[in-house]
Formats: sequence, structure tokens, C-alpha cells
Amino acid sequence: MNRSRVFYELIFAILTLIISGPATHAAEQYKKLGRDAVSDIVDGKHDAAIEHYEDYLSEHPKDLESIYGLAVAYSQKNEIDKAIKYVQQAVDEGLPFDRFLAGPRDLLKPLTSSTEFKVLAEKYAVELLHGPMLGCVTDSSAKFWIRTANEVPVKVVVKGTGTGASFQTQISGKTSGKRDFTAVLAVEELKPDTLYEYDILIDGKKAGAGRFRTFGPAGKPAKFQVGFGGGAGFTPQYERMWNTIAGHNLPAFLLLGDNVYIDNPTRQAVQQYCYYRRQSRSEFRKFVACTSIFAIWDDHDFTTNDAGGGPEIYTPVWKIPVWRTFINNWNNPYYGGGEKQPGCWFDFSIGDVDFFMLDGRYYRDKPRSENPSMLGAAQKKWLFEKLKSSTATFKILASPVPWALGAKPGSRDPWQGYRKEREQIFSFIEANRIDGVILISADRHRSDAWKIERENGYDLYEFESSKLTNIHTHKIMPGAL
Repeated sequence: MNRSRVFYELIFAILTLIISGPATHAAEQYKKLGRDAVSDIVDGKHDAAIEHYEDYLSEHPKDLESIYGLAVAYSQKNEIDKAIKYVQQAVDEGLPFDRFLAGPRDLLKPLTSSTEFKVLAEKYAVELLHGPMLGCVTDSSAKFWIRTANEVPVKVVVKGTGTGASFQTQISGKTSGKRDFTAVLAVEELKPDTLYEYDILIDGKKAGAGRFRTFGPAGKPAKFQVGFGGGAGFTPQYERMWNTIAGHNLPAFLLLGDNVYIDNPTRQAVQQYCYYRRQSRSEFRKFVACTSIFAIWDDHDFTTNDAGGGPEIYTPVWKIPVWRTFINNWNNPYYGGGEKQPGCWFDFSIGDVDFFMLDGRYYRDKPRSENPSMLGAAQKKWLFEKLKSSTATFKILASPVPWALGAKPGSRDPWQGYRKEREQIFSFIEANRIDGVILISADRHRSDAWKIERENGYDLYEFESSKLTNIHTHKIMPGAL
């Protein structure tokens, strides 16, 4: 195969926003501020959280996350009059009322169960809280993820456009409190490479809408663009990035980790807070309503900086709850090996291109252990079987961390710390004459490309991008293309 075809027949839109100019220490750490204060609230340190929010508001009097946080803190102190005051102030300043319905519900329960709040809830009458999020698009199907305020019946109505305007199909379901008031509805029997519009109906009333194009025929050559990236810490002034990406009308976007920066695997309310503040942003909601989203996690979404979960399924004890929270907030085809072998790895296809999305954290060994594994035995077996059976022209290996050994000098967190397993993968590709492999990754706050030279096979090319909404930037390393 002519390797140059990789660059001419498959084009990746690497979408990042380069931020320059001075930034205060507080601005650099904005993604951490509200998150850490919520952690204090969970731990019963309500006054410390209030002091934090008030200090920040003294310099940034209209910061919506701080005003929201004060409502949460006073809810936990059962000072409902003060909590209501901050709810109204937040909404008046532009925070969607749905933030208080979404939660974290346990933290807001004293507030939301009050008579005063119920009056406000009736006034704003919001039922659809998050989504719709488009996902799992194929040449003949699509899935739609939503979150509602209550357990309610929901319906997706998909309609044709243009000459196919007479087509219409629908699917009904119900959101579930056991799944954090979410539902995923699947529509099938669609036509390849066809534009559709859809409506989300709740109690027979239109609550959301979007449009999408099905992928081209499975297994057939296709020319298309997809976007990918990571490093999406919550930064209000840069949430416009989602508008920028949406403007490219991509059929799919791959989120490769560090998507929300939780860094708190033992406190589910903090995890929920980090997901909810992103999913309530209008920019993000518009983007995911019309772009098929495929997501994996990295360290800041699953555990803490540069950490892993180890080889066991159920220990540490926080692994399964973190996994379930991840499932409740995305719309992937599947999640690792399911209940028997949890994880976030999966695969999907567009035309004659297969994508293999890897989980680099759930089963990760410590890099200084003997023969450490990043993937774990079950995922590696899955990957090898999938690669060997793939007949696609191109195979995309998507990793949450860089493949190139020089991408993060001195660190054992990327594949540099798992060289033997990396070599196993590359040698497997060569031994089985698997053509068309391209590597993509995230983690480093920049966009770059690498050539990985191989003695016994064709050279591999890696494209890395991880600065979607982050402020911080990593410099380009020597050796990058």
C-alpha cells in the first residue's frame, strides 16, 4: 500500500484553540475552583466553601459558578432563604435554571424540596435538562441521549429532508432515576449518507431538536472529516470552542479524555457537578445535538493526575461507581466488556475506516511494576482480535495518551512508561500484516504530529491534540514533525 494515501484519503480536522496572552493564576485554575469547593461541601465544610465563593465573587461579581455554589452550600446548611436568593441571582445573571434541577441532587435536595423552590420550578417549567446528545451514528441508525428532571416518557421523531421529506419514524422510551434520569433511544432502518432532522418530545411537547447525516455505506470507500481532541477543562470564556467545532459540520467527534477534569474518584457528587456544568452549556448542547459523539476517559476523568486503577475489576472500590457515572453521561456503542469486564473501550466504523477507542486507565498498572500493562489483558485481547479481523482500509488506534516516546520526556504516564506493551501492539500489527494503521492521541495541551519509525514494518504516524478549552499550553517537543 502507498502510505502517502493515509494523508490524502483520510483527513482529520484537529480542532484546538490556541490561547495566548497573560492569564491570572485564578483564571488558569478556573476548572478546579468550583470543583474543589463542591468537594468541601460534600465533606461538610460548608463555611469553607462559602468563604471561597465569596472571595472569588469579590473580584468576579458575576461569576455564575460561584453564585450557583453558594446556593448549593446554603442548601446543605438548610438556610433555604439564602439558597433561594442565590438561585434567583444566578438565573437573573444567565445561568440556566436546569442547573438546579440536574443537581447534584443529594446536595440540592433541601433546596429543591422546599415550597419556595417548587414555586420557581413551576414558573420555569423545565423538563429536558441535558441533551439531546447524538451518538452511535452508522449508515442505518443513530442513538439519542437525554436527561430529564423527572422520570418521564420521551419520544424521538426522526424525519427525512429534501426529496425524502415524506419519511418519518419514531421511538419511545422513559428516562430512569437509576440511570441518573437519562435515557438512550435508538432509531434504525435509516438510509446511508442521508440528512435527517429530529425532535425530542416530552409529554407530547417538543423539548429539543437537531439534525444529522448518516454515515456512508459500511465497508465502502468514503472521504470524510472527523474531529478529535482532549483537554476540555471547564472555562466559561472558552466554551465557545464547541461553536467553533460545530461550525465545521463534522459527522463525528472523538473526545479522547480529560473531558471534564474531575480528579475526585471517591465523591460522586463532584463527578456529577463536573459533568453537569458542561452539559448545561448552550454551546455544548448545540454541538452534541448535531455531531455524533464518541468518548473515552483519561486520568482526570477517571481518577487523579497520572494515576490508574490497577488490574482488579472491583478494587479500588470507587472504580465501578466512576464507570457507571461515565456511562450515565455519554452515548457510546458499548463500554468495555460490560458488567463482567468494565471499561470504556469500544470500536466503531465510518465507511471503510475502523476506529478503536482505548481505555488507558481502568486496568493500568503502575509503570514501575514488572512488565506493566496500560490496557489490561482483556482489553488487549479484544484489540488484537478486532485488528486481525478488520478488513477496513484504515484502522485508527485512539489512545488517551501519546504513543511517541518523545511526546512527554521523562514521564512514565504515556506509552513511554509502557514500552513493552507498546512494542507488543506494534509487533502484532507487523506480524499479522495489518495495513493502514494510524495513531491518534490526546493528553498534551497542544497539537502535534509524530513519525514513529519501525524496522520491521511501515512507519507509523501519530496525531495528538488536547487543548479544546484548556488555558494551559504545553510546548512542542523536539522530534515532532
